[in-house]
Amino acid sequence: MIIGVPKEIKKEEYRVAMTPSGVYSLTQAGHRVIIETKAGLGSGISDDDYVAAGAEIVPTADEVFEKADMIVKVKEPQEVEIPKLRENQVLFTYLHLAADKKLTEKLLERKIIGIAYETVELDDGSLPLLIPMSEVAGRMAPQEGAKYLEKPQKGLGVLLGGIPGVPPAEVVIIGGGTVGTNAAFIAAGMGADVTVLDLNPVRLRYLAEIMPANVKTLISTPYNVKEALKKADLVIGAVLIHGRKAPKIITREMLKEMKDGAVIVDVAIDQGGIAETSKPTTHSEPIFVEEGVVHYCVANMPGAVPRTSTYGLTNSTLPYVLELANKGWKQAVKENKALWRGVNVFKGYLVYKGIAEDFNMPYTPLEEVIDQ
Repeated sequence: MIIGVPKEIKKEEYRVAMTPSGVYSLTQAGHRVIIETKAGLGSGISDDDYVAAGAEIVPTADEVFEKADMIVKVKEPQEVEIPKLRENQVLFTYLHLAADKKLTEKLLERKIIGIAYETVELDDGSLPLLIPMSEVAGRMAPQEGAKYLEKPQKGLGVLLGGIPGVPPAEVVIIGGGTVGTNAAFIAAGMGADVTVLDLNPVRLRYLAEIMPANVKTLISTPYNVKEALKKADLVIGAVLIHGRKAPKIITREMLKEMKDGAVIVDVAIDQGGIAETSKPTTHSEPIFVEEGVVHYCVANMPGAVPRTSTYGLTNSTLPYVLELANKGWKQAVKENKALWRGVNVFKGYLVYKGIAEDFNMPYTPLEEVIDQ
């Protein structure tokens, strides 16, 4: 199989979808890897590093898309990349279609096989290709929140950890999964008073056992969320529903009762965000203020730390890339139920039920069309 890796072109995205180690594994298995020149520079990987591992470097993205049987990326295809995709080509990347109906429709028009990292799901319900970036985003969230709590950044002017005689910041984390757990550890380590809200009492019991004493847990109800927000200096949105839009937990009315200068870091923005007022931002323009509350809604947070993120991501994606290449996409998807669950669009059919329901679009079970 020919595997193509284009340079990421989403604004301020510095990750790359393949490391030299991945190239070496694929070429040793008999596959060709074509990489757009300078694709790895943002992650500290040179063209020479790739060539030494067995890759072929090409000058343009057009050549990558034209030659490859499977395109491996980090982020969803951008407007100029969509026309480069061709019928029956495999695209393996973060798609986040639940946040973008227009992209969903365009990928259906291209009749590609779109496999989304974020919906590759193991039998136990875990998301192995989302976890590493959730860990990164969760650990980044308190440090970004701490930055934007500073007065010159339009925040309250509160130090997250406080000092002796002055209380620390109140951090509210909505969602106790991978993002929320990592965010809680970092915020607690910085000395903040942390409250984690989640719907699952079993998860809250687990968090209560493993977290330090400055982390409290609270069952997530609309009333509890509303009351917690009133006291919060920093709120971290960390809710995920597999392959679906994020629920709008924070309403505009709740925002009006928050402190002026409080900060929301909405990590769930890739799936639409948990605040009614959230909208995607970028690393160069990361914040906006709504109802007096600073919103940080960068849709590719891990892209800011590519030397960590690229290796963390590719450690997890490579086994699946190898399986798709070694077996061919159809056999790999049929034999690996995690990959099966990862297929979102298939040759013009929307085969992921949650996305179809969110957008009120026709849904076709994959088993009905996979052998076409």
